[in-house]
Amino acid sequence: MKYTKLGKRGPEISTIGFGSWGISGRDWGKTDDKNSIKALHTALDEGVNFIDTADVYGFGHSEELIRQVLSERKDRDKIVVATKAGNNFYPYINKDLKVSPLNHDYSEKHLIHAAEESLKRLNTECLDILQLHSPPTDILERDEPWEALTRLKSDGKIRHAGWSVQSFRESEQTHILERHNELIDVIQVRYNLLEREAEEKLFPAAMKYGTGVIVRIPLLFGLLTGKFDKNSTFGEDDHRKLNLAPEKLRAYIDRMDTFNDFFRVYSNYSPAQLSLGFCISHPACHVAIPSGKTPAQVRENTAVPDSDKIPYKAYPKLKL
Repeated sequence: MKYTKLGKRGPEISTIGFGSWGISGRDWGKTDDKNSIKALHTALDEGVNFIDTADVYGFGHSEELIRQVLSERKDRDKIVVATKAGNNFYPYINKDLKVSPLNHDYSEKHLIHAAEESLKRLNTECLDILQLHSPPTDILERDEPWEALTRLKSDGKIRHAGWSVQSFRESEQTHILERHNELIDVIQVRYNLLEREAEEKLFPAAMKYGTGVIVRIPLLFGLLTGKFDKNSTFGEDDHRKLNLAPEKLRAYIDRMDTFNDFFRVYSNYSPAQLSLGFCISHPACHVAIPSGKTPAQVRENTAVPDSDKIPYKAYPKLKL
């Protein structure tokens, strides 16, 4: 496992992290907490020291699982947990919903409340990183979200302020980083072999300001593991029923087929490992956060080629 500093102001972290939406018990089909706990412990045993979560994941359940695992670790002080806020799920608790609703609330009142609740669930006095959870551009233009992060920092409730950039708005929202770069320590970005818009404007800006970059969706909801085909389907309680709907799935797989020769050349690595290696090979990126529901998946995710073995320029360019 390799380690790097998460931008000029961030902590020292592993270049492969653990994304914990998949173990939350919501939005990914049925999960098993015992396996999830084993997967988290396996990641930490393999050298991962960066865990990404959000308050809305499992309506707090993901954070609670992380707290349980960290309470069992002797290396707790070396582990960095990044969480998110801004999707107000509290009105929907105990309601029968197939997938989590989208309910934006980036008011200062809600963000302060959300941070306090995350502090309780994670059983800590200070959040390592709190990120705005993918707000649309019009919300980012307001002062309240940034005032909330500033207040939380000054009150000692968060160490680092972050922002998860809305998917497919990477170029559109770059000016937000330019405007608030002194406050924003880290950004989280949708980026993978098949989706590279962040390279155009956002990554150059992040490198200019020394902003830490967390890569989310590095395996494109599991598609880049190679385990899906054009006939794959998902249950009603799995967000991929929408995000990998049949037409989208076929288009992604057609695009993925252009990498078959590359996968054959580096067949000593799995498609998942090569896909993760691509994400952390870009000079702007510091950590990729694949999910892992089982110890076996986690071990595969952590055995990735670093940029010394396969540099960014060795990966095929994306054919549109």
